Amino acid sequence: MWSSDRSPGLPSLEEKPIRTTRRHGYALLTAIVALIVIVSAAIYVSVAADDGTAADALGAGRHPGNSAAPASTGTWVGAWSASPAAAEPRTETVGMAGRSVRNVVHASVSGTSARVTLSNLYGQSPLTVTHASLAVAARPGTAAAAAGTMRRLTFAGAASVVIPAGGQTMSDAVRVAVPPGGDILVTTYSPTPSGPVTYHPHARQISYVAQGDRTEDVTGTPYTGRTKYWRYLTALDVLSNESGGTVVAFGDSITDGISSTIGADHRWTDVLSDRLRAAVRAGRHVPRYSVVNEGISGNQVLADGRGRPADNPSGLNRFRRDVLERTNAKAVVIDLGVNDILRNPGLADPEKITGGLRTLVRQAHARGLKVIGATLMPFRGHRGYTAARERVRQRINAEIRAGQVFDAVVDFDRALRDPHDPRRLRAKYDCGDHLHPSDLGYRRMGEVFDLGVLKGAARAQL
Repeated sequence: MWSSDRSPGLPSLEEKPIRTTRRHGYALLTAIVALIVIVSAAIYVSVAADDGTAADALGAGRHPGNSAAPASTGTWVGAWSASPAAAEPRTETVGMAGRSVRNVVHASVSGTSARVTLSNLYGQSPLTVTHASLAVAARPGTAAAAAGTMRRLTFAGAASVVIPAGGQTMSDAVRVAVPPGGDILVTTYSPTPSGPVTYHPHARQISYVAQGDRTEDVTGTPYTGRTKYWRYLTALDVLSNESGGTVVAFGDSITDGISSTIGADHRWTDVLSDRLRAAVRAGRHVPRYSVVNEGISGNQVLADGRGRPADNPSGLNRFRRDVLERTNAKAVVIDLGVNDILRNPGLADPEKITGGLRTLVRQAHARGLKVIGATLMPFRGHRGYTAARERVRQRINAEIRAGQVFDAVVDFDRALRDPHDPRRLRAKYDCGDHLHPSDLGYRRMGEVFDLGVLKGAARAQL
C-alpha cells in the first residue's frame, strides 16, 4: 500500500510517471487489478450473507449436484414445518440405522432455493447423517424425483453432519425450483444407531423408507417401506419472490389435521395457504405470507407430556421453538385449549387457560408478531363431554370474543357448530368422533378465515 511518506532519495508516485520503466508500469497495473478482484469478492460475500431478506441462494455448501437454477434473490420464508412431537416407539436401540428415510412434505409457497432443518431432539446419542438430499417429487404420492431436481444437501460445506442428542441443524441452501403447492422429497441416511428417533406421528402424508444408502435415487423403486410419520425433518425454508413472511399455525390435533384425508393436504392450514396465494395472484391487498403448521395432536396450553425432554411439550414450553424461531415469522394463529379441558382429570380452570394464552401473546408481541386467536369448537357427543366442561369452553370463548386475549379473532366455533345445538359440530363438518372436523369442516375453517386480519401490526398491549 502506498504511503505519503517516502524514503530519502526515492521519488513520489506523482513525480515518477515520465521516468517509470515499462517493467514498473506492468507491476503497478497488476497490483491495481488484484486490488479490484479482492474488493469485488468482498462485496459478493457481503451480499450473499443470509439475513432473511434479499440474498444469493447458493449457501455455503457448493457441489455439482447443487446448482440447477441461476442465482436468485428473494426472502427466506417457511414453506413447511412440523413440530418434533415425541420419541418414536421401538427405535430406542438402533434408530433408523442403515436405512434411507425419504420424507414427503408439501411446500406452501414457491422458491428458487431451499434449505432444511433436521432434529435429534429426542435422541439419546449423536445422530450421524452421512448423506442427505432434496428433490421435487415427480407427482403426488410417489417416492420418485422429478427429472433434474435431485440435489445433494450439505452442512457448513460438508456432506455429512453429526447432530448432538437434543440438538438440531440447518442445511446449506441449494438452488432448486420449488413449485407452490408441490411435494418435496427430503432424504437422510444414517449408518449408525442413534435412537430414539425424533418424529411427528400424525403427518397425514405417506413417506418412504429404503434399505441402504439410496439418498440420491431418483426412481423411488428401492423405497418399499411406507410410513405415516415424518422423521428427523422439522422445517423446509425457501428463498421466495412470492412471499415476504411466514404465518405460523400453532395448535393441537385440529391444526395437525388428524382426521383429514391422508395425502390430500386438506388441513385447514392448507386451505388458508391456497387462499393467500390465490389472493396475491389476483392482486388483492393481502399480506404475501406463507403458512406453516405447528400443530401437535393432544397438545395443551399448560401441561407437558411425559419424559425428558417431554413428549408433546405444552404450548407454553414449545412456543419459542415452534413459533418465535420460525424463519421470518410475521403472525401466529393460535387454536389451543380444548385438550386442557378434555384431558384434565378434574375440571379445568378457564382463567388459567386464558392466562396461558395471554402469556403466549405477550411473547409474540415482544417479537413483533401479530396474534390471531381461534374460538374453541364444540364437542358434545365426544366421550369426554360433560355439561361442566362445556361451561368452561363457553367461558374461554367469551373472553376470546370480547377481545381480551388476542389481537384478532377467527370464530371457528360459530362457523362449524350445529345451528340447532351449538354444543356440537354440525353433522357435515364432523369426522364422526364429535371433536375433529371432516375434510369439509377443515375446508370451512380455512374459508371463514378473514385474510384481512393478517394485515397490520400487533397491538402494543392487551
